[in-house]
Amino acid sequence: MNSASAEALSVVLLVAVLACAVVRPFGLPEAVVAVPAAGLVVVTGAISPEHAWQEAERLGPVVGFLAAVLVLAHFCDVEGLFRACGAWMARRAENRPGRLLTSFFVLASAITAVLSLDATVVLLTPVVFATAARSGIRPKPHAYACAHLSNTASLLLPVSNLTNLLAFSASGLSFTRFAALMALPWLVAIGAEYLVFRRFFAADLAVPAPDAVSRPETATEDEPAFPLFALVTVGCTLAGFVVCSAVGIDPAWAALAGALVLAGRALVRRRATPVAVLRATAPGFLAFVLALGVVVRAVVDNGLADALGRVLPDGTGLVALLGIAALAAVLANLINNLPAVLVLLPLTATAGPGAVLAVLLGVNIGPNLTYAGSLATLLWRRIVQRYEHEVGIGEFTRLGLISVPAALIPAVVALWGSLLVVGG
Repeated sequence: MNSASAEALSVVLLVAVLACAVVRPFGLPEAVVAVPAAGLVVVTGAISPEHAWQEAERLGPVVGFLAAVLVLAHFCDVEGLFRACGAWMARRAENRPGRLLTSFFVLASAITAVLSLDATVVLLTPVVFATAARSGIRPKPHAYACAHLSNTASLLLPVSNLTNLLAFSASGLSFTRFAALMALPWLVAIGAEYLVFRRFFAADLAVPAPDAVSRPETATEDEPAFPLFALVTVGCTLAGFVVCSAVGIDPAWAALAGALVLAGRALVRRRATPVAVLRATAPGFLAFVLALGVVVRAVVDNGLADALGRVLPDGTGLVALLGIAALAAVLANLINNLPAVLVLLPLTATAGPGAVLAVLLGVNIGPNLTYAGSLATLLWRRIVQRYEHEVGIGEFTRLGLISVPAALIPAVVALWGSLLVVGG
């Protein structure tokens, strides 16, 4: 296949894969189109089998890490961690919307950082609606915060987001140094989001919901016991990440240990089956990630890398970092943040950790501008619609137009400062 045909085929297949992931026709999983597309780019010669295998090898450890974190988050939910967190938020809010938003920002930021953005989208979003009904307040600010924080608050740790795992692998940083460099940008970005939300949703935060308690049963149910075992397991897993990184062991082993402890406990107590454990790994989504990586690599090999290389800023000064982050944010909204990070990391890795982390800021904060910016946002939209909550694309975009630059610019400045103090 000549280069022009290979480029056209690769781009068409990437668009088809992303469109299927966005629309999910007939409820089909993302992998239904992605896996055949990956096979097609190899069979037609758009990408060589060697390059396809290299991409699969590169993504393999990341996908394994992701599977372990998904199991860990799922069985934290089985243990009742998120239900207990919802009760804590309602108790702390005392029917005051502003206080509930503050509590939610703290809780969602911690859960996203430690248990990944999937936990916030899939497990915490339903808790938000139950808590809002229980407290008698409008759920909109807190529901939108689920979407935004699943992206913005996932900056802190390598395990917080699949994009982080990819950047962590490309950066050459240790687990602790990655966290040290991203701590200040994480805090700055969340703080900026919080200020934007308080202003943007001022009317909703000032007035209780008309149907103050739409689910009376949630107001009278017993307070759930806090799942100490799950909390201790998560704490030990985080400590394991640090120890593994310090001694040169892949932190994925710590994630696997934590997942096995919680899954094993559920199996012994007959609260789960082996099939349920397997489903918790989301095998379809993992196959989608691997297949998407191969398709994106085909696009990169057939011209996209050269085109981006001509516009990608050089260096790791403040202006260069701002340019890299802005380009990453734009690309994330055009082709989704996962393909964007797969495209940009090989181009920035040679410039050092600063450039890689600037890409991460762009692909994690930038997707808050549009629904298609990240898979997490698309999944959040489907969950919100189950609760018959209106999600207006105009309102979502207006909020993003304010929050994305408000969070991204100071976060990049914070990263630049962290690089000067901590060093890459």
